[in-house]
Amino acid sequence: MNKKTIYPGTFDPITNGHLNIVTRAATIFQNIILAIADNPSKKPIFSIQERVVLATKVVCHLQNVVVMRFSNLLVDFAQEQKAFIIIRGLRTTSDWENEKQIAEMNHNLYPALENVFLMPMGQYTYLSSSLIKEIFQYGGDVTQFLPSEVYQALKARL
Repeated sequence: MNKKTIYPGTFDPITNGHLNIVTRAATIFQNIILAIADNPSKKPIFSIQERVVLATKVVCHLQNVVVMRFSNLLVDFAQEQKAFIIIRGLRTTSDWENEKQIAEMNHNLYPALENVFLMPMGQYTYLSSSLIKEIFQYGGDVTQFLPSEVYQALKARL
């Protein structure tokens, strides 16, 4: 598909699950923006600049993916970028309920916007950035859940 597509998130930190979704989306869509939300209410451990740098490193092999930051409403960012598709990952039924509500509101605000939901491969369905941060803070091994560059940055940070 030639329509510009956005895969939004906080990506704090970007995980192998996120990477799985964007890699698979890159085989379906021609132009993808990995859009990193500047959302201070989530109390990120990495700054927006650090998240952009980390994401850029781990998707550099995907020729049709660019990393950008945004700090406004997703629908406004999508309109600015002339994007018409939003990709969201679904891990659980609770994700579905939340994402469905957000998708309907976004569609109401920007009727041309479509949502595509992708499920991560089985080994990533239980991953979340917040869970990984919590496990790491208590000394757990999270190396298998993160790209190595991200793990090293997390290790240096915490």
